[in-house]
Formats: sequence, structure tokens, C-alpha cells
Amino acid sequence: MQKQTFLNAVTNALNGIFFFFKKERNAKIQLCIALLVLLMSYYFKLDKSEWMIVCLCIAMVIGLEMINSAIEKLCNAIHPEIHPLIKQTKDIAAGAVLWMCIISGIIGAIIFLPKIFN
Repeated sequence: MQKQTFLNAVTNALNGIFFFFKKERNAKIQLCIALLVLLMSYYFKLDKSEWMIVCLCIAMVIGLEMINSAIEKLCNAIHPEIHPLIKQTKDIAAGAVLWMCIISGIIGAIIFLPKIFN
């Protein structure tokens, strides 16, 4: 097997990103929420550190959602039938996304609520 070139690796990664946003329902939801948050960030004129925190939260939620989708696809390929360990694996991966969404929501409230009420 030949070693993959850097350009091929980047191309494959970009294909994964495009596939994710094109085919995955949760990706479209997360992208819409991210765009709304970015518009709010612009509207409320966040400072540099607030922008960095918001961007990091968006990146972490979407990144975890991508990993969750990959884990689900791999689990389905390995064992298409219902299996308790596969279910636990999928639930844990989905839980990681939910956990990051909750934490990001709390961070968003800390950043945006004072700006909304001022």
C-alpha cells in the first residue's frame, strides 16, 4: 500500500466535511445554530476573547457531531443489527455531543444574556 500524500489527505478530509454537511441532518441543524450565534456575536460586538470562546464552542460541537456521525456509521457497518454494546457506544458518542451543547449553551448564556438585557 502506498503512503498517502499530504494533498490526498487534505482532499479526503475536505470530502468528509462536505459529505457531513450535505448528508447529515444534525450537521445542518448545528450549522444553522452556529450561523445564528455568529450573527449574534457580530450584532453584540463581542470582544476578541468572547469571539474566540464562541468560535471554540462552535468548533467543538460540530467536531464532536462529526465524530459521533463517524462512530455511528462504523458501528452500523460492523454490526447492522441491534446489539447492546453498539447501542451503548452510539449513546455515549451522542451523549458527548449533547454534553458539549449544554456546556456551550451555558457559555453562550454567560456571554450573551448580559448584552441582551443591557
